[in-house]
Amino acid sequence: MSDWPPAETAEPTPGTSDRTPVTDADVCVVGAGPAGALVADRLAAAGKEVVVLEAGPRFDPADRRARQERFLRPSAGRQAVWDGDPERDAYGASGEAHYPLNRARVKGVGGTTLHWQGMVMRLHEDDFASRSTRGVGVDWPLDYEALQPYYAAAERELGVAGASDNPHAPPREEPHPMPAFPPSYSDSLFAEACEALEVDTHSVPNARNSERYDDRSACVGYGTCQPVCPSGAKYDATVHIERAEERGATVIDRAPVQRLDHDADRISAAVYATPDGGTHRQEADAFVLAAGGVETPRLLLLSDSPHYPDGLANSSGRVGQFFMDHLFAGTWGVLDEPTRQHHVGFLTSESHQFYDDADDEVGPFKLEFFNYAGPTPVGLAFTGDDWGDDLLEHIRGEYGRHVAVGALVETLPRADSYVALDPERTDDHGNPAPHVHWSVGERARNTLARANEVQEAILEELGAEITYQEGPDRTIPANHHMGTTRMGTDPAESVVGPDLRTHDLDNCWIASSSVFPTGGALNPTLTIAALAIKCADHVEASL
Repeated sequence: MSDWPPAETAEPTPGTSDRTPVTDADVCVVGAGPAGALVADRLAAAGKEVVVLEAGPRFDPADRRARQERFLRPSAGRQAVWDGDPERDAYGASGEAHYPLNRARVKGVGGTTLHWQGMVMRLHEDDFASRSTRGVGVDWPLDYEALQPYYAAAERELGVAGASDNPHAPPREEPHPMPAFPPSYSDSLFAEACEALEVDTHSVPNARNSERYDDRSACVGYGTCQPVCPSGAKYDATVHIERAEERGATVIDRAPVQRLDHDADRISAAVYATPDGGTHRQEADAFVLAAGGVETPRLLLLSDSPHYPDGLANSSGRVGQFFMDHLFAGTWGVLDEPTRQHHVGFLTSESHQFYDDADDEVGPFKLEFFNYAGPTPVGLAFTGDDWGDDLLEHIRGEYGRHVAVGALVETLPRADSYVALDPERTDDHGNPAPHVHWSVGERARNTLARANEVQEAILEELGAEITYQEGPDRTIPANHHMGTTRMGTDPAESVVGPDLRTHDLDNCWIASSSVFPTGGALNPTLTIAALAIKCADHVEASL
């Protein structure tokens, strides 16, 4: 199944020419996104022989301007920008609603951080104890305090610009590495309306440089942050991949892992394919699976054996179960005054005021005040039929009066949401494609409705004419794949323990949002990064 028409793609960067296995490897990492990159860098810094296997290509940084120009043209989504391949990325979907898996998948060195929005916030304390505090879901096997030092380390590694101005955020131990980005012009409009409604607004922590940091420039305002940052000011995982390579790690691109060879207690090798049609076995003492919330369970399910007939590391039957994503609620409107949208390509203000009001009926949600509502001048110029003065008048009439408030909403881990192997579709190597069975749930719909109520009140206070809304009857996922290899202390109910090691295998760890027991309603990448650093510590201690 495909979410985009076949697109013209650029020639992949040659990347690693030698795709033969690394001898005497201490650690094999599967996946070169943010989790895999951080694990590889930390272990390489500790003197370990590390090899990273990445299914997609290595993209040349020099091509980012061309990718930006491709995005600016009509109908060029993230798949076209980052060379999506419908055959390679085949998938199936079923359930309460179709899950558009390929709408935001990027396979390649850097993973989804190549196109992400870059918002990085810590989960709230109650997110780690959902069953205890909200009466739904499950509790994590660790609390916020246990993850707090790893959150701080992750903020330093990624480079986060932020301020301690969120009265609803969990406690911090130190300031953010960089100062927050200033509020946008439209933020000031929202702030005035929110103040009248007694709704708190505050800055958004961003993994992009507000000043020069880590040998990367400050943000220069291209405004195409999602899906491509040409300047490199926004963090992506190539930062840590390159650093890991400088420390001796080997990164093999276009090397999709087909299965994991193993006995009852240990993985012996990752079997991967190469572009020339060959296959290789990468042996190592330890294996870290960091291929995300869909491909990680898929790889385990593909690696079934007489030892594990239902999939590797799946004695609990929980591999692939409890798939979660955040849902989006949004309300758009038009003002009779300029709003200066699209001058900033990312969010600079939000509100967590309603987050900790969550209970068993309405979940947590956070509000997002958009800096990019409505059409862009470029989009209007490319899609309109007018020319000359008529085109100028068209742009003046349509651009710059739009406002929008978004929201991220929690979904609960549910038995009827899962990732399985598709019984009919296969990928370009003949392996069963992933199949996402997705359900939303009544609590999530209640939360979407509540978020819409608050959004409507804010836009009405602004004096905006509401023109469009996404909520309970029309919502989309946020492309945050979570929950499919759950972390827990009971081997009968979870796949990994609090140390991220699988219960079934002595030498296999999982660094991914797939280990989240619950998802909260905040962007997951900072928590992924914190858990990846924690995982690296545990792997190093075992070697």
